Amino acid sequence: MHLSDDKSLIPTRASLLHRLQNSHDDQSWRDFFDTYWRLIYNSAVKAGLTDAEAQDVVQETVLSAWKAMPNFKYDTEAGSFKGWLLQLTNWRIADCARHRSVDIQAPINESETEIGNRPIERAADPRGFDLEAVWDEEFELNLLEVAMERAKLKVDPKDYQIFDLYGLKEWPAAKVAETLGVTRARVYLAKHRVGALIKKALRNLHKSPVNGKLVRKP
Repeated sequence: MHLSDDKSLIPTRASLLHRLQNSHDDQSWRDFFDTYWRLIYNSAVKAGLTDAEAQDVVQETVLSAWKAMPNFKYDTEAGSFKGWLLQLTNWRIADCARHRSVDIQAPINESETEIGNRPIERAADPRGFDLEAVWDEEFELNLLEVAMERAKLKVDPKDYQIFDLYGLKEWPAAKVAETLGVTRARVYLAKHRVGALIKKALRNLHKSPVNGKLVRKP
């Protein structure tokens, strides 16, 4: 197994905040999207949005961040990056709720007159949903998934498969070794190496600007 420098496991670090202020830095914004789209999407779905609506919320939230980022600067006294992203996401979910209200009042086809037949009526109403109550948990789960994805790219596919079976699915080491045709020593070593990569990625993901501070420029 060949491991490269772990800096590629850090899509969100202090320097990224500075680079995001350049709206033409496509790679940095790709890093931002890859790190946070799932968090935004899952939060929107938990709020009761449909898949299509949640995808729209992702696009609109990232667009809002793209428009706002040039007007922000790092500051230790202001609100957190996590709170700022929560606010943007919450606004976009609220926008979707308002659009739903308009759609419900719009003329409908005869085939849609039966109560509960229209998709908009069958979906949960996001209004009144307390996103802040689930945001911290979703934020941490999202970072864990991102860290695991980054680690997966850095190890031999079989080693990650070993980690998945032994570390995540909790198969006995003997069963993993027999199933994959490897020694028990490799099972133990793969779990340690992949686990260490994930932990290191998580530590870096928790560095600025994830826990940094942002303030709107005057």
